[in-house]
Amino acid sequence: MKAGNVIVIKKICVFCGSRPGVKEEYVKAAHLLGESLARSGTELIYGGGNVGIMGEIANSVLSGGGRVTGVIPKTLVDKELAHRNLTELRVVKTMHERKALMSELSDAFIALPGGIGTLEEFFEVLTWAQLGFQKKPCALLNIAGYYDHLIAFIDKMVEDRFLDDNHRGLMIIENDPRIIIEKVKDFKSVNTEKWLNEFNLNRNDY
Repeated sequence: MKAGNVIVIKKICVFCGSRPGVKEEYVKAAHLLGESLARSGTELIYGGGNVGIMGEIANSVLSGGGRVTGVIPKTLVDKELAHRNLTELRVVKTMHERKALMSELSDAFIALPGGIGTLEEFFEVLTWAQLGFQKKPCALLNIAGYYDHLIAFIDKMVEDRFLDDNHRGLMIIENDPRIIIEKVKDFKSVNTEKWLNEFNLNRNDY
């Protein structure tokens, strides 16, 4: 949601694993983030599941009196993986529809530890931010060093000039679930227009 040029963060989409992982810190982080969302009056938008970290953060927000909207494909509902006690459950046909609706409903995005699906969802919205298709904050919650190697790889992209340093700055990185919401709400979007213009100029040279 925008107020003038300022993005007002009322709904945050959280991408996270459908498994709990091997470290108790992952589940604890989901609880702390959920509590912080509820306490700040920020609605959770997530994948609608009742398992893994997904289920943990949803339950935490609900226990704190917060709102939770889940978005889930019907195939996963049929497998009895949907959380049935949410504020709202939106059932869609495909994974593409799921991602599109989660993006539409949300003012910002946070990735907790998760697998391939979590990364795919997070990097899609981050790519949209790089291309200027959206100005919503994108944050990586690096619990117990889970994303250390990924962050190092992104820094390698900058070093080898496949990624601009200011686009590296599109990604908020934080290891404290209680602080990340504040950073998301204080985030100032990066202007990618100059990069796009330079890209077009360079392309026209060929």
